[in-house]
Amino acid sequence: MCTVTFIPAGDTIFIAHSRDEKSLRAKAITPAAYRVNGYTLLFPRDTQAGGAWIAVNANGAAAVLLNGAFVKHAGGLSYRKSRGLVLLDIVASGDSLLSWQSIDLENIEPFTVVLWCNGQLYEGRWDGSRKHTGIPDKLHAHTWSSVTLYDDDVISRRRQWFASWRQQCPQPTLDDVLQYHLLAGDGDPCHNLRMNRNNRMLTVSITGIALSAGQCRMEYLDLLSNMVYSHQLLFTQHMLLHT
Repeated sequence: MCTVTFIPAGDTIFIAHSRDEKSLRAKAITPAAYRVNGYTLLFPRDTQAGGAWIAVNANGAAAVLLNGAFVKHAGGLSYRKSRGLVLLDIVASGDSLLSWQSIDLENIEPFTVVLWCNGQLYEGRWDGSRKHTGIPDKLHAHTWSSVTLYDDDVISRRRQWFASWRQQCPQPTLDDVLQYHLLAGDGDPCHNLRMNRNNRMLTVSITGIALSAGQCRMEYLDLLSNMVYSHQLLFTQHMLLHT
């Protein structure tokens, strides 16, 4: 998995995540607030490993997960801990960037984490042997696609779709962003943002968050049951999103 978008819009930050999963994987638990390592987090939960692919903490930090780092890697190995649990460890902290920089990732499968904390955007990649940390321009919109599912050509096309949509919708709402994740593509179900590969691998949910001063709104689209869930998390401190 998956597809991620980041969109700054004045004093609001939109982040959305399309979760592509095997159809045989157990259905996820819809978003709820949990206490993790002493911190309040809002996230949907994977029932199989207990982790998450998107999470927000009460300090206003948010993180989203994509499988793979720079290139498709060989899977099927036995790893020490799931990447979804690693994501929760990163977000369940007073400083998520510091947590990413200090966390031990030995024997963890490669992944990419997009992190918003302290009013800044970060991109962390773990390639299986070392960490790479980038600082994308927080004043511009970005999109990511998992390298384990999409090759360079498809990823490039998806960026073009995103750029075209941004021109057509320069001031989106969270609902607009979710609609983009539902509808964007060129008609090929294997590569559309809402993908489906013979019902074996498909987009099972879309999660969107709107971060603004003092709160987070989370919208969760369960595509397997055709249900929508809305949640709100109030921040414990006043967060100014300087964009």
